[in-house]
Amino acid sequence: MNRMSGAADISATVMSGAEVLRRAQNLIPVLRGRAEAAEKMRQCPEETIEDFVANGLLRLCQPISFGGYELNYDVLCEVSQTLARGCGSQAWVHMVFADNTLKLAAYSLQAQQEVWGENRNARLSNSVAPVGKGRRVDGGVVWSGRHGFSSGVDHAHWVMASGHIEDGGKRQACAVLVPKSDITVIDDWHVVGLAGSGSKSFEIKDAFVPEHRILDKKASDEGKAPGTQLYSAPIFHLPRGGISTATYCAVVVGIAEGFLDEYCKYTGPRKSRGTSIAGLTGTQIVVGLSSAEIEAASRMYLGTLREALGILGRGEKVTKLQNMQGRRNAAYAAQLSIAAVQRLFNAAGGRALYTDNVLQRMLRDCYAAAAHHSLMWDTAAAAYGRGLLGVQDEDSGD
Repeated sequence: MNRMSGAADISATVMSGAEVLRRAQNLIPVLRGRAEAAEKMRQCPEETIEDFVANGLLRLCQPISFGGYELNYDVLCEVSQTLARGCGSQAWVHMVFADNTLKLAAYSLQAQQEVWGENRNARLSNSVAPVGKGRRVDGGVVWSGRHGFSSGVDHAHWVMASGHIEDGGKRQACAVLVPKSDITVIDDWHVVGLAGSGSKSFEIKDAFVPEHRILDKKASDEGKAPGTQLYSAPIFHLPRGGISTATYCAVVVGIAEGFLDEYCKYTGPRKSRGTSIAGLTGTQIVVGLSSAEIEAASRMYLGTLREALGILGRGEKVTKLQNMQGRRNAAYAAQLSIAAVQRLFNAAGGRALYTDNVLQRMLRDCYAAAAHHSLMWDTAAAAYGRGLLGVQDEDSGD
């Protein structure tokens, strides 16, 4: 196990991937029972956040030196995928919080100590659209911006915001880390899907951000950020913007798996004019085909991710084309999941349209999760196609 010199020595039980998955599976019915309330609240229930913390599910990729487990990215994805079988919104918040510990690990050691030295369970929200602006001053920047889609921000202690620093005619793409006290949360999350993720906007007005809490985007995307030099585990050298989009796909696939479970429970006893719906060959084909698509989606994105993690584990670099392949496969897996869920919903009959039927919420959540910009199929396919054709491309981070 990797230990980092200079970090606070926080003792922690390092759980195995099998153990965290077992804990996630135990939470499926718990999250399912809170799904309706989460949607009405338009944010993740506090009890769910407490369950994530109590079960250690937010420290999967956190450095061991700061109380984490340094588990691989495929474990994070499997945990989020498992939770999504219970509720896509709550699983989305888990995915974001767990992945953001890895993003914090890319910052300077001083920034990590500032956050985790005080609270190893500190939660971080994020906003990736580069809309913020920084102005250079002594010791750092003054940052302002209105940042959107910050999932779980109501429960965060710190936030990360993306944008540019203007300095003498030059623009530096970067992200900044600021405490929750420096932001104003904007209650604008009124949506048709993933409502319980509480992905609200927040505003920062002329907040001073010290140099050690600024992260250069290019270095981070390439796995060359300051924090990556502190840790030897492969997880800290995963390139962003391609393979890392697997986390978003994980939630889409998990929702589809949960949808299939609910459809079978709903359809098993169902009759129409005295005829067993489950006994119809057409119904059986729908279930068989949809289950195959969902399983293919899971194997596709996880298999590609594990291949990349194997490359990093051997001390080799993931190529740009391999990184784009990861994004392509995650986006395609999301498309397979959508197709399966839509087919199952269409076969569920008119009762599935009622708002007290869980299938309609899961359908909306699946589409909402797959709408994340990193899973846009046309964009991902075109980027990979350009790579195969040798056409120069610019990566967009997640």
